[in-house]
Amino acid sequence: MGLIRLRIREFADEKGWTLKEVSERSGVVYSSLRTYARSPGLATIDVTSLDKLARTFDVMVEDLYEIVQD
Repeated sequence: MGLIRLRIREFADEKGWTLKEVSERSGVVYSSLRTYARSPGLATIDVTSLDKLARTFDVMVEDLYEIVQD
């Protein structure tokens, strides 16, 4: 099973937003968002959250993550 890293902090920094602001704008619960942003590799993620974040940052879902381990 592969692990992915979400690029939330990178996109938030580009917009000048804090994680709290990203949470408010996206509707993704702050504690989940913080976990996603801090983790060097996740095995699972809520797809609905991924979609909300992509819309918030105005990027494609594929742009939000990178595979860190196959």
